[in-house]
Amino acid sequence: MATNGQISWPSAGNSVAAYGQLLMSADIQVVLEAADRLGVGWADVEEMPEGEVYAALFPGRGMHESVFAQPDWGRVHTELARVGVTLKLLHQEYVDASGPTQAVMSYDRFCRLYGDYSAVSGATSRVGHKAGRSIEVDWSGPTMQLLDPTTGEISKVYLFVACLPFSRYAFVEATLDMRQESWLRAHTAMFAFFGGSVPRLVPDNLKTGVISHPREGEVVLNDAYREMAAHYSAAVLPGRVRAPKDKASVENTVSHVATWVIAGLRQEQFTSLPQLRVRIGEQIDAYNRQPFQKRDGSRLSVFTTEEKPLMQPLPAAPFEISTWSYKRKVNKNAHVVWARNFYSVPFSHIGGYVDLRVTDTMLEVYRNDERLTSHLLLPASATNQYQTNDADLPAGRSFQAWDRARIEEWAARMGPSAVTVIGKIFEAASIEEAGYDPALAVLRLSRRFSPTRVEAACALALQGPIRSPRYAHLRPILDTGQDKTGRVPDKPEADDGGYVRGSAYYAGGVR
Repeated sequence: MATNGQISWPSAGNSVAAYGQLLMSADIQVVLEAADRLGVGWADVEEMPEGEVYAALFPGRGMHESVFAQPDWGRVHTELARVGVTLKLLHQEYVDASGPTQAVMSYDRFCRLYGDYSAVSGATSRVGHKAGRSIEVDWSGPTMQLLDPTTGEISKVYLFVACLPFSRYAFVEATLDMRQESWLRAHTAMFAFFGGSVPRLVPDNLKTGVISHPREGEVVLNDAYREMAAHYSAAVLPGRVRAPKDKASVENTVSHVATWVIAGLRQEQFTSLPQLRVRIGEQIDAYNRQPFQKRDGSRLSVFTTEEKPLMQPLPAAPFEISTWSYKRKVNKNAHVVWARNFYSVPFSHIGGYVDLRVTDTMLEVYRNDERLTSHLLLPASATNQYQTNDADLPAGRSFQAWDRARIEEWAARMGPSAVTVIGKIFEAASIEEAGYDPALAVLRLSRRFSPTRVEAACALALQGPIRSPRYAHLRPILDTGQDKTGRVPDKPEADDGGYVRGSAYYAGGVR
């Protein structure tokens, strides 16, 4: 093959094919001279790729030093494997990290050079949509974190993502859970952010919105979600089960949110939800202002000029998040209990079952689809209070709500000892309402025993050691007939600060 530094060519069958590409790109004589000068023979290059043969014969040829700042391609490759990190984000970080005197390569060159280092995936095609017709919503798979600066505890933060498919204008809300209330509040914030509504909401088939989506038949929606959509004059049209292309825009936006929000803020630490929401808002604003690559304008400009004018105006008041409580029995006093308070229901429904819809400010009573009545919601600190609409009750004193004046009037009809016992009960109560139940328990003894006997039992109990006699003290007196004999209960021995039961207690006497 090689003699005296000269290359001797093998037969055409195995040499021309091997060197064909090389001979097409370089002059034969130049190649032979380079091989002769370097002492390279056929045996030296027979197993080498063409590029390496060329580099061995002409070292340094075709190589030049780039004028652009060079990224750390190893770091680029490593970072690209992290959740939400894309070449677009890494190119922007490369530009930001380069000095003001350094030339930086364009995004296209950045991608092309990375392609020489490692393969990259292509982008999916866009799907056309009409402006102002639908909003696609979903939860982001990746999550964020909050740090409690006091305890060091880490809590998970979930991201609600919404997208207008035509403009690709996006909205993101951070929540502490993915329960129904958070889902509805995120929708309310979304409509306020967009400044308008659309005829169609396209969610996933989450239980917070869709109860069932059968292959045949009607979709069954969550009551609260359907009510919220109706408030904004929208219909809920969930995507088909296991058909993500039905809401491809929001799926794509979820991926971008992972880049712009989760990956973009990965170096920052947040200690409160409002703080995180502010930074997310700034990132999403920058994302919406980012120019399109294959389309004029940005998400914000297309939304402002083309889509927002076609959206429906928002209702005068935002949707109030509600809680439903089903099958609550209407008591004999024509009231239903909610959160330890009483709310009136039309008396014709006594003994029946009603549904309650409770918002932050109102309580509404429904039977089937008919709203029977509504009340202002009592504060959370209230207990045993009544909210009564006069129209819900028939004429007659028996349906009036109990208060201290009415209770004391009943006691006065029994006698002075009953009045004293009821007064002591109210004096011992921390708030007036807390005395209603124990006072009524005493007075209702007159339903089993005569009012005269109850009055006598109250007089007898007041002579004993009990400072504030109650039902538990009066009932044994009546059961044992001590009110008839007038026997005064035994007085306890010297009070040492504790509670001492006398012998009468164990004999079935007073307590």
